[in-house]
Amino acid sequence: MRVVTKLTLARHKPRIIGITGSVGKTSTKTAIGTVLERSTDERVRVAGGNLNNEIGLQMAILGEYEKPGGMMFGLGVFITSLLKLISPFEGKRFPEIIVLEYGADKPGDIRNLLKTARPDVAVVTAVGEVPVHVEFYDSPEDVAKEKATLIEGLKPGGAVILNSDDPAVSDMGKDSIHKIITFGFDEGADIRITNFRNRSDDGKPLGVSFKLETMEHSVPVRIDGVFGKSQAYAAAVAAAVASVEKINLVTAAEALALYKGEKGRMRLIPGIKQSYILDDTYNASPASSRAALDVLEDLEAQRKIAVLGDMLELGKYTESAHRELGRHAASIVDKLVTVGARSIFTAEGAKESGLPKEDILSFDTSDEAKMEVQKTIESGDLVLVKGSQGIRMEKVVLEVMAEPQKAKDLLVRQYGKWLLK
Repeated sequence: MRVVTKLTLARHKPRIIGITGSVGKTSTKTAIGTVLERSTDERVRVAGGNLNNEIGLQMAILGEYEKPGGMMFGLGVFITSLLKLISPFEGKRFPEIIVLEYGADKPGDIRNLLKTARPDVAVVTAVGEVPVHVEFYDSPEDVAKEKATLIEGLKPGGAVILNSDDPAVSDMGKDSIHKIITFGFDEGADIRITNFRNRSDDGKPLGVSFKLETMEHSVPVRIDGVFGKSQAYAAAVAAAVASVEKINLVTAAEALALYKGEKGRMRLIPGIKQSYILDDTYNASPASSRAALDVLEDLEAQRKIAVLGDMLELGKYTESAHRELGRHAASIVDKLVTVGARSIFTAEGAKESGLPKEDILSFDTSDEAKMEVQKTIESGDLVLVKGSQGIRMEKVVLEVMAEPQKAKDLLVRQYGKWLLK
């Protein structure tokens, strides 16, 4: 399939925007897509779902696919793409801009993806002190080197967009010959985020608001139904990409008002008993889990409950990262529910930092936890639910959401094999 993919790219020559990082890739991809689709007349394709590995990347380039569907599905994609390749009409339909995620679970993954598609714009979202997938690398520094490979594969004349708040990411631009655009809360960022707020009114969470500032302009942005600085970061990257595409900041900000975020990424879901759920169940890392707790701290609520599942693939950092998360949670939550064997350390960290033992519940699985969470919730509660993909924390959200019939539209992993686990 790679040969067909490369021939397809050679024929149509779309501009490729490549995104990598330990967190925030999918939200960033969606924000970029929202701005480009609303602000240009060009045909834009945004990689569906989580198509960021070798097969997924090729599928995202070849068609409007959300996820791989087995060997026969792959054969169908290959045959369809081959027919499109020789069609004289396909050039009028093929996208002029493609937004792709470049994932990396182990050393060499990004370099392998670059053999298929080199980007015109390279975005690195964040790495963090203890990145996700770190157990497959010797150190966090090696994770950063892997992400920086995307910049090395950039096409001549390309642009690099880097997070100025993450030292491991901002350093990636030091020796680059390409145009560098930085984003973040840092005063020196080319696109700076200021006046950030997680908004709520009388105990009801609303969304985020902030300003995006450049040397020449400052524009307000307001996005409803999503929370956390990660949303502002995604918006800032979208504005940076817009500048590369010659779209002005005001136009980009207007488009961002239509950005709805991604399932399982700090989205607001109405809960049972007039409660509110912050659904952050897509995945978890130490940085994203701490950030989620910070949102919980920012918002008004009768009570604040955190339901935290294991953070996977942390290797030697597993105990210390979970224990530190518990310490952070202790100063924020009224009740803590932990899910998974590793999250016992989260519970211990919370106890060590003064959260009363009777306000901490621990369970082995999300199936065991969900009914107890349902019993615990009261009117006006704000409930954060978060954990790594393998812990299936969306099962807890399904149990306590006010409209479970909307699960397919609102929750992650509501298809195929996931529903059988």
